Amino acid sequence: QVQLVESGGGLAQPGGSLRLSCAASGSRFVLNTMGWYRQAPGKQRDKVASITSDGHTLYDDSTQGRFTISRDNTKSTVYLQMNSLKPEDTAVYYCYRVDVDGTSHYTYWGQGTQVTVSS
Repeated sequence: QVQLVESGGGLAQPGGSLRLSCAASGSRFVLNTMGWYRQAPGKQRDKVASITSDGHTLYDDSTQGRFTISRDNTKSTVYLQMNSLKPEDTAVYYCYRVDVDGTSHYTYWGQGTQVTVSS
């Protein structure tokens, strides 16, 4: 069973920075995508950023230029460096992983980590 363990959330001031980490274990698939979604109170879960196993990245327009996603395949870990944080970035951030096995896709989620941006 694949497990995703997130860390690094917390409280930051507007304009500040936080770095989220998500370590995956139990997967045997090399071809995969990892990334982050976030969900603010009363809102739907929205995609933040993703990165494939060969390093291709995608960002939501709201985070482009402020957030940077990266990964260390030797540690099966994905990171989200969040700079220039805004109050509207406040949300629970969920790590996810999609393993690809031919035409089959398997999606796994972390438990979520709270990010609060407030002065």
